[in-house]
Amino acid sequence: MTEPPSPLGSVDKALLTLDALARAGAGGLPLADLAAEVGANKSTLHRTLAALRHRGYADQRPDGAYTLGAAVLSLGAAYLAEDNLPGLLRPALEALRDEVDELVHLGTLAGREVVYLDKVEPRRPLRVWSAVGRRIPVATTALGRALLAAAPDGDGEPDAPLRAALDAARERGYATETEENEPGIACVAVALLRADRPVAAVSITAPVERMTGAARAERTRALRDVLDRTLPAGLTLPPKRS
Repeated sequence: MTEPPSPLGSVDKALLTLDALARAGAGGLPLADLAAEVGANKSTLHRTLAALRHRGYADQRPDGAYTLGAAVLSLGAAYLAEDNLPGLLRPALEALRDEVDELVHLGTLAGREVVYLDKVEPRRPLRVWSAVGRRIPVATTALGRALLAAAPDGDGEPDAPLRAALDAARERGYATETEENEPGIACVAVALLRADRPVAAVSITAPVERMTGAARAERTRALRDVLDRTLPAGLTLPPKRS
């Protein structure tokens, strides 16, 4: 199927140029190679690059190669900002809820606490004390442990029991919590990374009887599998070490 033409060719060429520079990485591309990849003549592309450089979206190395400019970072930061994450991740959270029919939370760090950014209720009733905006201690929650485990080594590990929990989370690729916040309730959670640093975490919350043995294994597989295929561009999951 033929791709329809762009409604504004000059803007399209600028966007294609940014895509090509992103693929080129830190080494960049010389003008001739960039023109060939984008499908533009060199004089036209030179003017496009001048405009991108003027606004900070492109840069030029001493050897003449063009690279992405620092201004693109602000676009990515705005796209993945904390106040934008609930909207971006709502389809992924709903897909996870539909897969396991359990309560799903989205949270992020706020000092030594985790704040709930969003929650998606299951079809079956579940009484859990959680609400968007509520803050809970980071150390005793699956969300918080997932975030700390994904941070650089040594970040936020004040005692031996927490260090052990974080080491386990790094090995498995997910964090757990069982009845440490509410009797009869357990959680599993995984961090969401941007540029290898955690920006949020997603958890599944369910009664303990549905979070032990094979049932927990099934939910943790779904947690990673569903998120892996539904996360928006720019967000990834931490690797499993075992």
